[in-house]
Amino acid sequence: MYDLGDIVEMKKPHACQTNRWEIIRMGADIKIKCVNCGHIVMMTRRDFEKKMKKILEKKKDSTQE
Repeated sequence: MYDLGDIVEMKKPHACQTNRWEIIRMGADIKIKCVNCGHIVMMTRRDFEKKMKKILEKKKDSTQE
């Protein structure tokens, strides 16, 4: 699954032609931020799961070395 801080790819690219989004808030709603232009979008978890294509990068965990 996905976690806070992961970089995900959505099915449709953003208007700035980038398709990399960082998850910045998780709860009943999920907030994602465009990695290129910084635009923030909030959507329900259900909508997010329908629109997400794949996880590109997992968050780097500093506790695991």
